[in-house]
Amino acid sequence: MTEDVENRPFIPVEYVVRLARTPWEKAGFYALRREVFCTEQHIFSGDDRDEIDDVAIPVIAACCVAGMPDRVVGAVRIHEAETGVWRGSRLAVQAEHRKLGRIGAELIRMAVSTAHSLGATRFLAQVQEQNVLFFRRLYWKSLGEVILHGLPHRDMQADLTRYPPHGLDQTWLLRPQPRNRQVA
Repeated sequence: MTEDVENRPFIPVEYVVRLARTPWEKAGFYALRREVFCTEQHIFSGDDRDEIDDVAIPVIAACCVAGMPDRVVGAVRIHEAETGVWRGSRLAVQAEHRKLGRIGAELIRMAVSTAHSLGATRFLAQVQEQNVLFFRRLYWKSLGEVILHGLPHRDMQADLTRYPPHGLDQTWLLRPQPRNRQVA
């Protein structure tokens, strides 16, 4: 029995990962962070914005419809904490898009490569304990444990040799499509 087309959820096949530049992208960036860090994880009450947002570069992942960005489903911010030392923070992927598994990795790649293009000699992040293995797979090393917002985190550093500077303001991510069986 085939599922009614009207009842099937929309599953995007294409995402764009880029520096947020339009008002709707920036609004979606902050809305997603509130959804993940305030509503879902209860780390912050009401809003997660802080003084870093005044200087940070927002990076988003948006799902596309007909090749055009439609909705922000991933976010991270980067900033230069001191000369040559950049930090990433507030990495968030909307729950229904985490299943793809590559959106977070592509956000991290774009964030670190962008900072590297802007002169980063070190790139650091404070990573929630449950995400440490994910970051290790992406060539990050742990620098030690820290408690942040009452939760265990790790100070981690990216291996910049794995994140060459590219100077791009966007990249594309395609969802792998199942192969259709051919009937002889």
